[in-house]
Amino acid sequence: MGSVMTRRLIQLFAGLLLYGFSMALLVEAGLGLDPWDVLHQGIAERAGLSIGTIVILVGVVVLLLWIPLRQRPGVGTIANALLVGLAADASIWLLPSPDPLAVQIVFLVSGVVLNAVATAAYIGARLGPGPRDGLMTGLVQRTGRSVRVVRTSIEVTVLATGWLLGGTVGAGTVVYALAIGPLVHLLLPRLQVREPVRVAAATAAT
Repeated sequence: MGSVMTRRLIQLFAGLLLYGFSMALLVEAGLGLDPWDVLHQGIAERAGLSIGTIVILVGVVVLLLWIPLRQRPGVGTIANALLVGLAADASIWLLPSPDPLAVQIVFLVSGVVLNAVATAAYIGARLGPGPRDGLMTGLVQRTGRSVRVVRTSIEVTVLATGWLLGGTVGAGTVVYALAIGPLVHLLLPRLQVREPVRVAAATAAT
């Protein structure tokens, strides 16, 4: 059991750090972000703060919204709220800003693929949803609406708000929206951490 928990923790933290790195790739590509990061970037530009700082602050605000939804955070939830923003800021500082369109496209495609790997990794660790995912599942439980309706409503709202604040919406936003679901669906079964099967002691009495 100890080895399983160790793997879950390693996979969680690796996934969150990779998520921050993939987010930085999308920011530096400059071709459009996913809905939540459009919001984060828009707020960051208005507030004069780094996008990673805004990711953390928005995560805290979203966690407060869990209270009336009666959602309970896990270790992965708290780690998500803190690490993704820190990793994103560090990666943005390290990465170059590509000028040729071909390099921007490489950044975009790499960012989407690595984001899917990271998402499957931290979800597969099963140590608690991220703040934004938990908001969605909490609203599904409280409203009785489908996941599709709730998720779409949230993402349209944050995308529109972020765009009005100056966040980058473009081809990358469309590519992310079309690709992330199928990629996570493909990768999640491969990164899902399962408990070891326990052999019943009674079988030894044969």
